[in-house]
Amino acid sequence: MYEGPVQDLIDELASLPGIGPKGAQRIAFWLLDQPAEDVNRLAETLLRVKEQVRFCQVCFNISSDDLCRICRDTRRDQTAICVVEESKDVVAIERTREFRGRYHVLGGSISPIDNRGPGDLRIRELVQRLADGTVTEVILATDPNLEGEATATYLSRLLLPMGVAVTRLASGLPVGGDLEYADEITLGRAFEGRRQVKA
Repeated sequence: MYEGPVQDLIDELASLPGIGPKGAQRIAFWLLDQPAEDVNRLAETLLRVKEQVRFCQVCFNISSDDLCRICRDTRRDQTAICVVEESKDVVAIERTREFRGRYHVLGGSISPIDNRGPGDLRIRELVQRLADGTVTEVILATDPNLEGEATATYLSRLLLPMGVAVTRLASGLPVGGDLEYADEITLGRAFEGRRQVKA
């Protein structure tokens, strides 16, 4: 639709997750209106992130060093590992300030539609972390969707024979939600996780 570099920029932006063609066009024209030094700073930041950010050698969270800040923190509980799909999940859990253990980032979930099986995830590395017997609990914090459930089920079957306690984050109805809008999986999990009311 547009000529040369402008269309190339729109196409590149549209390939990013969550950005459609209209959003890509808006961002492209916004960038064209910005001073050259601002655009250069953005480009340099993107290059620096790609060059300097890597995965932690222990948990595979994003890090600028060989070990992420969580794995370097000696005050963290080494007996509990929370297994998540992506690094952004670590950030979400850390915001709660409820978990003081370590993490393991799988790098996705089992998804036959996306042609991603257990061998494409960092499951082997998780099993290796459990080998010395230090970890006594593995908390499965995969997404409460079909892929996340499949991944949690696979991990449960793999890890339970190792003698480690395997737990799953509770899930169910969101506060302020209406029953009529809840899907079957969410409502089913809410029933499974129900608690006795205390007087």
